[in-house]
Amino acid sequence: MTRFHRDIDNWTLTTPAARSRHGAVTSQHRVAAQAGAAQLNAGGNAIDAIVATAYALNAVEPWMSGLGGAGFMVIWLAKEQRAVALDFQGTLAGDTRLDDYPVDPNLPATPMGFPGVVDNANIEGYRSITVPGTVAGLEHALSRLGSRPRSEVMAPAIRLAERGLNVDWFTSLQIGVCARTLARDPTSRDIYLPGGHPATPESRLKIPHLAETLREIAEGGSETFYRGALAEKIVTDLQAGGSRICHADLANYEVLEYEPMAAEHRGYTLYTPGEVSGGLRQREMLAYALAAMPTTSEKPTPETWLAYTEALEYCWKQHKIRNGVLSAMDGVIDIENGACTSSMSSVDAEGNMVALTHTLLNRFGSGVTLPSTGMLMNDSVSYFDPRPGYPTTMAGGKRINSSNMCPTVAVRDGEARFSVGASGGNLIMPAVTQVAALMMDFNMNVEEAVHRPRLDASYRGSVRVDPRFDHATLAKLGERFKLEIAQPLVFPKLYACVSAVSRNPATGECVGINDPTQPIGGGATPAPFHIEPLGDDESVVRP
Repeated sequence: MTRFHRDIDNWTLTTPAARSRHGAVTSQHRVAAQAGAAQLNAGGNAIDAIVATAYALNAVEPWMSGLGGAGFMVIWLAKEQRAVALDFQGTLAGDTRLDDYPVDPNLPATPMGFPGVVDNANIEGYRSITVPGTVAGLEHALSRLGSRPRSEVMAPAIRLAERGLNVDWFTSLQIGVCARTLARDPTSRDIYLPGGHPATPESRLKIPHLAETLREIAEGGSETFYRGALAEKIVTDLQAGGSRICHADLANYEVLEYEPMAAEHRGYTLYTPGEVSGGLRQREMLAYALAAMPTTSEKPTPETWLAYTEALEYCWKQHKIRNGVLSAMDGVIDIENGACTSSMSSVDAEGNMVALTHTLLNRFGSGVTLPSTGMLMNDSVSYFDPRPGYPTTMAGGKRINSSNMCPTVAVRDGEARFSVGASGGNLIMPAVTQVAALMMDFNMNVEEAVHRPRLDASYRGSVRVDPRFDHATLAKLGERFKLEIAQPLVFPKLYACVSAVSRNPATGECVGINDPTQPIGGGATPAPFHIEPLGDDESVVRP
């Protein structure tokens, strides 16, 4: 059976790539990418660029990631000919108690496939917050592998936060989708719902204390965030709202640096953060597809897409068995629509390359903005199972050990060729792996691979397929799977939101591109950072 979405948008989505022999950065917000590319312009490396980009997103795309989130980074160090992975995932409070999260059988499963709990306490509000790892992760990368001072790397983010968030139609959409959750928190409500309604386009939102918080981090680094004056503000706010996170939880937080998981595919080595990310599923998918398709044709065929789909179904089935959610999800059509996370990539002229994916988990995370710092906080407690006896069951101090994030760096003949990551929850790994597979299997460039039609399969009872596929491919897939024909949209994002860079070692050309469905996304090449002046008549909303 095939289900068609008849109500479609009447346009074709494309996006330009950024090109330079001096490096490139790509992000889900092009201004953040420009902040990163400015580090390359000032003589910095790809690590400096990615850290600047991540901090800038706090001011221009606060709903997806930020200081209150967590994630993974994969780095290729060209001179050392080695890859490094950083895990800065969140941890549960040491005093976490299962009794705080009683299962409510009347609520739907969380985006991670776990049961809902009373009052949505694992996905909304203060009890859904884990210890954030982003600041520690960015500091670790910059201090150990970067080349520029923290104050200079963070300067664009601070300038953007001082100016305020420019509201366009896309920002209004993000706020509107989460208005109910934001309305639960007084601080978030005052910022994002002025007058009780989502902020309107052509206005500007000031997030109280965000610029000061970024400035404190620029001066004091992760030390102040986890053990100093800023930590005091964070813990005070959290506990006042009902969180069990304490000073010791912040002070004991650690970044994990390790050798990334490697997967070999047609002469490439793909590096990912490994089993706690989408990396294991990626490796399983590629191995399955390679066995089914030991040789490839000049371009993808219907048989190619059948092999990819069967491989995705296989690796997702194994993942759901490992996590103990198969019985709850088997045969259910997943309505995941790419609601969360931010992914970015960078490359410099020396061949260093980075893929970073970090998240608040759901859009606007917990919906909580800490009143003393302006930090929007995660809802990563929903990464954990509220039922006892599973690998992902909640336990005091436990680290997130199962994520969909899949930042990937691909190396061939000792040179980083491309990096790719995506946002979109369960949609991430299928999208990232398809883009990577198209580049490796059919020698596509990154621009062509990102613009190709995609499908989404995660062992959920149906396969979502882009109607741009040719009739023969749709027919071939329809013989084997129940299809859901759905056009790529700006919202909801049904095939994830990919960010990627590539580098040609022969020519030195670097290319950066963001997903065609992301109107505010884009790539940037080295140039000084510049903020467009604001008109005198622009409305500024201050809570």
